[in-house]
Amino acid sequence: MEIRHYPDPVLRQSTEAVAAFDQALANLAAEMLRTMRAAEGLGLAAPQIGVSRRIAIVASSDKPGQETVLVNPELVAASGWEDQSEEGCLSFPGVYIRIGRFTSVRVRHQDLQGQTREMEAQGILARAVQHELDHLDGRLLVDRMSPVQRLAQRRRLRDLESRFDRRTAAV
Repeated sequence: MEIRHYPDPVLRQSTEAVAAFDQALANLAAEMLRTMRAAEGLGLAAPQIGVSRRIAIVASSDKPGQETVLVNPELVAASGWEDQSEEGCLSFPGVYIRIGRFTSVRVRHQDLQGQTREMEAQGILARAVQHELDHLDGRLLVDRMSPVQRLAQRRRLRDLESRFDRRTAAV
């Protein structure tokens, strides 16, 4: 699967809840996991591969086996705040900014069998969860940039915009 890059419109779409917990969903999750690992990411949301469904994968490290599949996730609690951690995004290659995120979160989600679960996450995993939830709601890294950050990243953003081919975006 290919990772969609800014400004692909699929990245802005709100996602639909997953209703069928079947082999197709398991296959999608497995392919997302392979794609995330190949890109050396700590998270990947379905819109980033052109699928407007509410599924994401997060990891606390780049070591295999540390990943969690989140189906229909929702943030249920958050605490702490960190302003100064740098964050990147697979849909914004080469763009890194400092943004504030909660340092501890609890997220309710379903697993691939449809069972409801809750996950506590701290530190980098909490950041990854919040980042992927943003993707599922159509919110992008660029939306979290301050005007100064946007100005500092304008060349990279323009480069992504100029490389974007609208003819292949709908594929």
